[in-house]
Amino acid sequence: MKTHIISSEKIDLSLIKDLLDAPYELQLSEDSINRIVKCRDYLDKRIASGNESIYGVNTGFGSLYNKSISLEDLDTLQDNLVMSHACGTGDEVPKDIVKLMLFLKIQGLSYGNSGIQLAVVERLIYFFNNDILPVVYQQGSLGASGDLAPLAHLSLPLIGMGEVYHKGVKKQTNEVLKVLNLNPIKLKAKDGLALLNGTQFMAAYGCFCLINSNRLFDFSTLIAAMSIDAFDGRIEPFHANIQNIRPHTGQKITAEYICEILEDSEIIKQQKAHVQDPYSFRCIPQVHGASIDAIEYVASVFLTEINSVTDNPTIFPDDDLVISAGNFHGQPLALALDFLAIALSELGNISERRTYQLISGQRGLPPFLVANPGLNSGLMIPQYTAASIVSQNKQLCSPASVDSIVSSNGQEDHVSMGANAATKAFKVVENLEKILAIELLTAAQALEFRRPLRSSSIIESMIENYRKTVPFISQDRVLYDDIRKSIEFIKNINGIIE
Repeated sequence: MKTHIISSEKIDLSLIKDLLDAPYELQLSEDSINRIVKCRDYLDKRIASGNESIYGVNTGFGSLYNKSISLEDLDTLQDNLVMSHACGTGDEVPKDIVKLMLFLKIQGLSYGNSGIQLAVVERLIYFFNNDILPVVYQQGSLGASGDLAPLAHLSLPLIGMGEVYHKGVKKQTNEVLKVLNLNPIKLKAKDGLALLNGTQFMAAYGCFCLINSNRLFDFSTLIAAMSIDAFDGRIEPFHANIQNIRPHTGQKITAEYICEILEDSEIIKQQKAHVQDPYSFRCIPQVHGASIDAIEYVASVFLTEINSVTDNPTIFPDDDLVISAGNFHGQPLALALDFLAIALSELGNISERRTYQLISGQRGLPPFLVANPGLNSGLMIPQYTAASIVSQNKQLCSPASVDSIVSSNGQEDHVSMGANAATKAFKVVENLEKILAIELLTAAQALEFRRPLRSSSIIESMIENYRKTVPFISQDRVLYDDIRKSIEFIKNINGIIE
């Protein structure tokens, strides 16, 4: 098992991917331990002085900020906060994303600006290291005071409540703690607030979507190259001269990738009877390129976020300051997540158009890519399926970030709706994978009608592997299983290409 030391060093998406792909153990660095302890000691002294009201520490929450809490009730206040805010509903958050939430919450607390007990952070690390994953629900966060409801569900197991997955089985937390001979954590002043304020729900979803966005961009461009040969398309739109006079980074990257993939293709080199291709082929550098540029921008936003402190109030022991502010507000993430969903939706949109062109009976290809059309419907209906999913993506791309709703009696009067943006983007990622799987099914089928000419070595190698699970369609058969197998093929495509 690998070990990652939690420290003040910046984390990135490659680490996030590693944490999902391989078993990891987390440890706090000495510096992080010292920061956490120093901040907690400072806060305890401020509380003991009894000279001031500190939001959420010795006051109520939200619009109840003006209600003072007695010293003897400060710990109860934190338990009440976690319990009362655990109001999530809807589908469960996928386990991988819950694991990322745990990691990102630990990271955010490790900087020593939250005033949390070291024991609380250590218990979160124990959950991560032992694959104890709280049951968290997708709905309930406004993305403004942080992700209050989801993070409350993430935190309930600390006090022995809620449910967790342990060894893959959903159980009551108190049962799991009993088996592991663990006592619930006794929360103290500020602990609950530090746990619940923060953007870790949005951030975890965003990081997960970004990791898959990069993977799906690579595959979307690879399958687009396959479709170009299947459609007997032209290579000239990908010439470096075209990209150099409009040098958007993503456009240049995409065109270079297409040229590299098709470099030794017999089909791309043959004489063409047509002088121009439809936009869905000719404009791949411009459309795919714009999407990867958007993905890169969104990644920059999330890299800042996952290396930040996003709870409230924040504590600066060296400056003798406790400041109640708004680092938990998810607006930067909400806008970026909406942008990401749009960028990914467009990769699916243009993919479906290529699928449509391939089944339309043009350029020597039979209608619907079957040898005996009429008796056989061939690949008529998979295109319908792709079109349906593309339209759903368009609907999901209605921006969440332009919405807001007043909460907490007007105290929280502008919210980001970043959590809704996050779950929508996640669905767009899932949908894009399905759309690309249908283009793969279609392009691989179309290429068989170009024989004996061969495509490039990269594409022929991919088709050889693909045919091990999805055979050529010579006559009608049940196709949903072919689509499912194509989706699974895409999930594992990186290893196949390498």
